Order: sequence, then C-alpha cells, then structure tokens
Amino acid sequence: MSLSPQDLIILTCKSLAGNLVRSTLTTLGVFMGVAAVNATLGVGDISRAVITKKLAEREAPQVYIGIYSSEGREPQLEDMKFLQRRLKNFQAISASNMFGYSDKVLYQNQEAEPQMSAVTQDFLLTSGRKLISGRFFSSTDFENYRPVVVIDKFLADKLFQKENPLGKLIFGSGRPYLVVGIMETKMTFIEQPKGDLVLPISIYSSITGNERIDQISIRPRLIEKMNDLSEEAKKILEPRFPGAEIYVHNNIEEILAQKQTLEYTSRGLTVVGIIALLIGGVGIMNITIAAVIERTAEIGLRRAIGATKQEILFQFILEATILSLFGGMSAIGSVHFLTSAVTNTLKLPYQFQLKTATFSLGSALIVGVGACFFPAVRASQLDPVKALRES
Repeated sequence: MSLSPQDLIILTCKSLAGNLVRSTLTTLGVFMGVAAVNATLGVGDISRAVITKKLAEREAPQVYIGIYSSEGREPQLEDMKFLQRRLKNFQAISASNMFGYSDKVLYQNQEAEPQMSAVTQDFLLTSGRKLISGRFFSSTDFENYRPVVVIDKFLADKLFQKENPLGKLIFGSGRPYLVVGIMETKMTFIEQPKGDLVLPISIYSSITGNERIDQISIRPRLIEKMNDLSEEAKKILEPRFPGAEIYVHNNIEEILAQKQTLEYTSRGLTVVGIIALLIGGVGIMNITIAAVIERTAEIGLRRAIGATKQEILFQFILEATILSLFGGMSAIGSVHFLTSAVTNTLKLPYQFQLKTATFSLGSALIVGVGACFFPAVRASQLDPVKALRES
C-alpha cells in the first residue's frame, strides 16, 4: 500500500510526536549547533560592519611619509613627483604642509581653529573626500597663486551657520581667502572634528618663500598592499635622502590590527560552531539508529502490507529534515533576537543577514539529513519477514 506525500508527512509527524523526548533532544542538539554557527557568523558580520563604519568616518586609507634631515636638503614637490613616477600599485599621491595650524579663522563675528593645510591638486583623490558643493582648486589657481580655500562641512556650519559659504571671504593667519568649495568632514588623527581648511600649496610657497613639503600621502589600490607600498616608497626615497630619517606610517594601522584579530577570532569561533553542529549530527545519527531498532516491528509490518523501500527511507529522512528545520529556525530566531538586543544596547551596527541565516539553516539540513541517511538506508533494506520475526 503506497502512501501519498500528504499521508507520509502526517505519519512522520505522528511518529515524532509519539517519541516526544527523543524528538526534543534531537531538536535541542540541532538548535545548539545552528545557534553556535549563526552567532559566530553574526559576530563576523557585526565586526566587518564596525570596521567598515570606522573606515567610512575617516579619510581614505593612506600611507604617510615624512622626511627629516638635520644636515641634508629638505623634501620638495619634485621629490613627490619623483616618487610618483617610480612607484607602482597606488591610486593617488599628493603632498601637503601644515599651515597656520593654531591660528584662528574668522568670518564676521564667528571664529574657529581648524586644521589649515596647503595641498597639491590631487588632495581630494588621495584623501577620498567628496566635494559637497562648489569646486576644488584648478591648475590656474596654483599657477596664479590665487588665495582660494576649500573648507569642510563642519567648519562651514560653524562659521556660516545657515549662510552659503561659497564666494565669501574668510580670514586666516591674518590674510583673506575666498571660499570656493565645501568638502565632507572626515576623521583624521584627531578624534573630535575641529574643521579643515585647505589652500593651494603654491600660496604657502609664495608666503613663506619655501618650496619644502611636510608630508607625502599615498593612497593604495588595495588596503592589503599598504605595507608593501610603504616599503617600496621608503626604498625609492632612501638613496635620494642619504642620512635622513624617513618615517612611514598609515592612518588605519589600528583598524587593520583589529580586522586581523577579528578574522582570527571569527575563524576560531566558526570551528567551534561547526564542531557543535557536528555533535548535533552525531546525536541525530545515534537517535535514528535507536529509532530503527525500536521500530523494527513497525517497519516489518509496513513492508509486509505494501510499503516500499523508498517510503521507509523518505520517512526517516523526513523526520530528520523536520527536526533540523525546527531546531535551525528556532536557533536563528533566538540568535537574531538576542543579537538585536545586545547591539541596540551597545549601539553597534547590525542587520539581519539572509545569507547568514540561509547558510546556517542549510548546514543544519545537510548535517541532519547526512547523519540519518545511512541508518535510514538500513531501515529501508530490512527484510519484512526477518523484521517481524526479530520483533
């Protein structure tokens, strides 16, 4: 007597309900394994989101180079161009000077103390800052020593309140400058933003009569190649500045260290989660084997009245599938609820990831069905006469 799929599902559910303790223990094993895997993947997702947020708040990843020599010549723009011609695998390069760092910037009755820097033309590309409104410096601004500046959003809000800054004159270091652009505010090495103001480096040279540069900034194509880029740049510059101290560092060193630590931690936790899931699978296998032994008479009777091998096989697989799905979905829901509560309390970025849930549930199904497959095959191949006789 062949069973319809609906009857097979009903029979399977009745069988699970008839062995409630066994079904509960099996589900609990799956629950713990899936919860461990899902929580581990969730921690990895949150960690990556935190790092992504930190990177978004800062300027683009950059290698900073400073050259200090007590006797030799000072670094100049031509040294940046020399490095630009010989360096590989970088996205952008620029030079800058600190200009009037502690001076106040004034507009009418408003004042601020931003970080003032003289920069080269590729500053925006190197720093990764976006222009919100207005324009950046043109080659004509550099060639004609125009007293123009670009300020960030923080400084614009502080000095101009609700007024449009573009085309307005501000005073910095006792000199007037025309605001031609507004760029986004980014974190540098200062935790709290104070405002940023940049002007063409040619202005710095004309005021000071000095062609030197304080710093060379290099934006890599890949963050992973940042250390290689630092070593390459230092190697190129060392013969050009014999005896000088060449300092190389980057603006995301601590973030990279955190990222590496989190990756190692995530891998370790993933292994723990997989082990927990496999333990749940072993539990399913043991319970399935016990179920086959306990239900030998039932299997023999069903085979005697016409049940096929496939129906016996599918029933045991269906039991494991139902328990795996129930345990897995319960684990995913519980982990999501707890993670949401923790991240809301700690103000961490969290968003339910469908791919993470799918992977966790898929792992549970693979382990559950895989663990019960061979006992289910054994059950389907029982001889009905021997099964009834042994029972």
